[in-house]
Amino acid sequence: MKRLHFIGIGGAGMAPLAKLALEAGFQVRGSDSAFSPKAEALRPLGAEIFTGHRPEQVRPGTGLVVYSSAVGPENCERRRAAELGIPQIRRGEFLGQFASRYKKVAAVSGSHGKSSTTAMLVTILEKCGRNPGALIGADRCEGSSALTGDGDLFVTEVDESDGTHTCIRPFLGIVPNIDGDHEWSVGGPAALEANFRTFGRNSELLLIAGTPELREFYHGHPRLYEAEQPDVFAGFSGFMARNAALAVRAAELLGVSREAATAAVARYAGIERRMGILNEENGVCFIEDYAHHPTEVRASIALVRRLHPGKRLHVVFQPHRYARLERFFDDFVRVLSEADELTILPVFAAWSETGKADSGTLCARIPGSRLGELPWEKLAADLENNAPGTVVLLLGAGDISELAALLKSKRRRTLS
Repeated sequence: MKRLHFIGIGGAGMAPLAKLALEAGFQVRGSDSAFSPKAEALRPLGAEIFTGHRPEQVRPGTGLVVYSSAVGPENCERRRAAELGIPQIRRGEFLGQFASRYKKVAAVSGSHGKSSTTAMLVTILEKCGRNPGALIGADRCEGSSALTGDGDLFVTEVDESDGTHTCIRPFLGIVPNIDGDHEWSVGGPAALEANFRTFGRNSELLLIAGTPELREFYHGHPRLYEAEQPDVFAGFSGFMARNAALAVRAAELLGVSREAATAAVARYAGIERRMGILNEENGVCFIEDYAHHPTEVRASIALVRRLHPGKRLHVVFQPHRYARLERFFDDFVRVLSEADELTILPVFAAWSETGKADSGTLCARIPGSRLGELPWEKLAADLENNAPGTVVLLLGAGDISELAALLKSKRRRTLS
C-alpha cells in the first residue's frame, strides 16, 4: 500500500491528494493524458510523473491504483492493474481512507459552493491558530490547497458527482445546498438524494444552510445545526455571504468563537476561478467565475449586478459538458438572457461527449447573442475593446481559464 499509482494525477482533486500522500510517506507515481502543471509540481516532492497513459507505467509491487472518475475501465493502465491484481479505487474513496488518519474530519458536500466554503473554513482555522490538514479542489490565492496539518483536524470538500461523498465519515458534515446538477452521473434523482442522505447519516454533527428545503430533507438527524443565510455578511454579498456564514458556523462547531471566526473570514483572499476580479483597466472590469450550472450562473450574474449597479454586463459563457447543456437547456436560455451582451463559446466536452444541443443551438435561442471566435488571443483582444463602464463576466468550468489568464493582471482580488 505504500506504493501508489494515480491515473489522472494532474486533476484539480487528484494533484493535491497526491501531494498529501507524498507528505504522509507514500511513494507516488502517476500519469495524465496531457502535460499538467499541477502534476509537474509534484516532481520536486518525489513523485514520478508520466505524460500519456501506457500500461508499462503501472509496475508490479504497486499497492494501490487511485483513478479519477473521468478514467474509465478501458484505460490501458487500469487494465494493466487488473492483470497484475492491483486493487483500484476512485479518488474519493482514497480520500475517505486518507481522512481517517485524522482525529476529526470536517467535510463539505453540496451541489454548489463546496470549494469556497471549504477554503473559507480553512482560512478561519489558520488565522485562529489552528493547524488543519486540508484538501481543496481549487487553487487558493493565499496558502496551499493541500495541507498536512498536525493530525488533529482534516477539512475537505467531497464530491457528489460520482457518489464518493458517501465514502467519508466526518465528525462534522456540511451541506450548503442540494441541486440536480450531477444526478445523471449517479443513477438519477433518487440515487443522488439517497447519497446525500447517506452523507448526512455518516456525519456525527451535520451543519446545513438554513433553508426550508434542507431543513426538511435532513429532518430527524440527531445532531442537526443550521447556518443563517444572509445577503450581507463579513464584507461579502450574495452567495459569497452565505458561504462565509456557513464557514463561520462550522468553525464555531469546531471550537472557534463566532467573533474570531467572523473577523478571520473577512480576511479571506479567495480561490482561483471563483468570483475573482482579473483586471480593471480603461473603465472595463473583468471578472471570472466557475459557474457552469444555471443556478450558479444566475447567482453570479445577480452578485455582479448588485455590486456594479447600472453598469453594462457582458457575459462570456462556456457550456461545460453536452449532457449538462441538454438537460438544463431552457434554464440556461432563461438565465443567460439576463445579460446585456452575451458571447457563447464552444462546449467544453470534458469527457469527450456529444449531444443534441451545442453552443450554436443555445446561441440561436437567445436573441442578440453571438458565438465567440477563437483562438483565445483574438477573443481577448475583442473583449478588451468593450466600452468603458462595462463589466465582462467570464463563466465556465472548462478551458475558458486560458482566456482568463490572458486578461488577468497582478491586481487580482476576490469579489466580495
